[in-house]
Amino acid sequence: MDLFEFASKSALVPSERHAELCRIIRHNNELYYAQAQPEISDAEYDALYRELEELEAAHPELITNESPTQNVGNDLTEGFRKVRHPRPMQSIDDIFEHKPDAGETDAELVDFYNRLSRTLGQEAPQVVVEPKIDGCAVTLMYRSGKLEYAATRGDGTTGDDITANILTIKSIPRTLPENAPSLLEVRGEVYMPFAEFNKLNEQRDAEGLPALANPRNATAGTIKLLDVNEVAARPLAFIAHGLGEYEGTPLHSAADFISLLERMGIPVNAPIIYASGVDAVRRAVKDIDNLRRNLGYGTDGAVIKLSDFALREHLGSTARAPRWAAAFKYLPEQKETVLRAITIQVGRTGVLTPVAELEPVHLSGTTVSRATLHNQDEIARKDIRIGDTVLVEKSGEIIPAIVHVNKDKRPADALPYSLYNAVNGVCPCCGEPISQELGQVAWRCTNFTCTAQAAMRTTYFCKREALDVESLGGTVAEALVRTGMISSPLDLFNLTVEQLGSLNLGTEDEPRRFGEKNAAKALDALNKARTLPLERWLTAFGIPTIGVTTSRLVSKYHPSLIRLAEGEYLNALLIIEELVGKFNALNPKARANKGSDPLELKNQRDCIFAELMQLSEEYVQRGYIKLEKESENKLKFTNPLGSVSTQKLKSWFISATGKAVMDTLSTLDINPISERYEADMNSSGGVLSGLTFVLTGALSRPRPEFERMIVDAGGKATGSVTKKTSFLVAGEGGGSKRDKAVKLNIPIIDENTLLTMLKGE
Repeated sequence: MDLFEFASKSALVPSERHAELCRIIRHNNELYYAQAQPEISDAEYDALYRELEELEAAHPELITNESPTQNVGNDLTEGFRKVRHPRPMQSIDDIFEHKPDAGETDAELVDFYNRLSRTLGQEAPQVVVEPKIDGCAVTLMYRSGKLEYAATRGDGTTGDDITANILTIKSIPRTLPENAPSLLEVRGEVYMPFAEFNKLNEQRDAEGLPALANPRNATAGTIKLLDVNEVAARPLAFIAHGLGEYEGTPLHSAADFISLLERMGIPVNAPIIYASGVDAVRRAVKDIDNLRRNLGYGTDGAVIKLSDFALREHLGSTARAPRWAAAFKYLPEQKETVLRAITIQVGRTGVLTPVAELEPVHLSGTTVSRATLHNQDEIARKDIRIGDTVLVEKSGEIIPAIVHVNKDKRPADALPYSLYNAVNGVCPCCGEPISQELGQVAWRCTNFTCTAQAAMRTTYFCKREALDVESLGGTVAEALVRTGMISSPLDLFNLTVEQLGSLNLGTEDEPRRFGEKNAAKALDALNKARTLPLERWLTAFGIPTIGVTTSRLVSKYHPSLIRLAEGEYLNALLIIEELVGKFNALNPKARANKGSDPLELKNQRDCIFAELMQLSEEYVQRGYIKLEKESENKLKFTNPLGSVSTQKLKSWFISATGKAVMDTLSTLDINPISERYEADMNSSGGVLSGLTFVLTGALSRPRPEFERMIVDAGGKATGSVTKKTSFLVAGEGGGSKRDKAVKLNIPIIDENTLLTMLKGE
């Protein structure tokens, strides 16, 4: 079942539905809290969570410590120091506004307040009502008037130390006034104002960067960045709303706490309304709903909290939330409109994202004309078709989302939508085939030269584990693509110092040149990259499933990129795997072969076995593969590269992309050589067995041709001169390699001497 598929309540017994709901909610908690990339709307999530609560209320025996109702979301991230909260950072239980046709729209609010009254034995206990900010929960710990640390909520008990990032928010004081409490833990929300968020997206659009989805996700992603300079460039803000650990003059109520915050210069949530009695509370919640639309930042509800701190202590809390507070979630504004078309955007990682083009509709103060459809599975789940009348909402007042389709208004000619068919199976940007990885829902373009991915692929191409050109990171790569200087990573090798130095990293109004000094440094690194070993280049290509580890393994079995591209070993691996499968399938003891002619089975197996031995003998001897008998009737084959990686490599090199890359590399006179390939693995010792050669200068033939001749003769051809180098083959020029060979007393020969050696003379 798809993670987003809402199973019928009647279709599953309570225990099965409980397990299903827990799985879906945990998955979406991970997306929302840890990855800041939610795939469903807040309303859909709330409906799932409410169903789980109702199911557990009816069947308390299903409740476990692992249930989402017993835990807060977890946003812990690797790379940050962990901080243990002196008091748990809890969540707040939600209560919901209902549609008018469901009775009183605020019935759950009335029930919550009346329950407070009954529990406390007071007719009209005072509460404070304030906006529920759609941001990221953080805590600020002040000790002796100085900010000791800032941390995320994490799992409620332990959070990530994000002090350096929080210090970029100017409204958060580093030190408090002299009369500050000895210990003050302030809890609140980091958020991004709408106006600043829109400016940030306008800037990203001008720079050719993808737009950020919404302020909440942008905030969550920003506070978890490891580069504090990048965080400082983002317009974050903070509002306090809660008290954690405290040592100072006693605080008796919410009013005392708010007064303290104001004296300390810490931003306070507003507006705050004090209310006593159910009617006053209802009015306050409605007032907040009207006022919040002019706040300039995301809110999706009102928080109702008991004002008296002593009464809060008396009521205590559950495993995940205080009993003295609740968050009233307003109904998202929804309207019907018509889906006119579905367009496809190609992201920087090659993912194809469908976007709904809508008849413009006014929602929450803005005109909505587009909504993301996430992926093909989401479209299929909601059965969304072009021409449909759809219900659109703005979750969290910012994310346009299609809730469902009004099928009563569906045109007779509306057909099920297929992303693959809509783009004819090719990337709309570059025209190369798209693919869907096993177990993933996204369709992706994996073309190395796709212009939509040029910036991302260039950044990856230049990272330390690949070609190590650190000065050409994300910002520079984006500018290179935006200005048209490059359309694929390999274009970097055609740049000049003058071109790269003049690159504008800023805007037309505020230009910022890359500069000749930086350009010279980058081009020097690119020149060195020409002679980096095969494994580094394989990593740089970004072939799916071929990471650093697999690249190293592939390099062990291939002397050069050209030999790898020829695919001899890759083809053999796949054929051997197929033949072993056929051999094992003809097992006479297998149930599928019951009643088959034993002699015929034996003849077929003998033919397959003979073919296997002929194909695999050389590779077994070299130690390239393991092929052994697991039993009398079963063979065991070990593919050192793995089936998926073998197929991915083969497919990439025979694709138009792979061929274009190899042609470009040939033009650039680049043929990466393996430093891991062992000469003694060759089928024959060869006349150059045990010798290592480096080529430099102008030669009469392409350098890759000489390198292949050396490898075929049992030698090794590497890109740099070391103490292990046997000979430097030098043409006209040679520069630094010739100098280094002289320094290390490495013999220097010309190409005629090499050709003589190849003849065994």
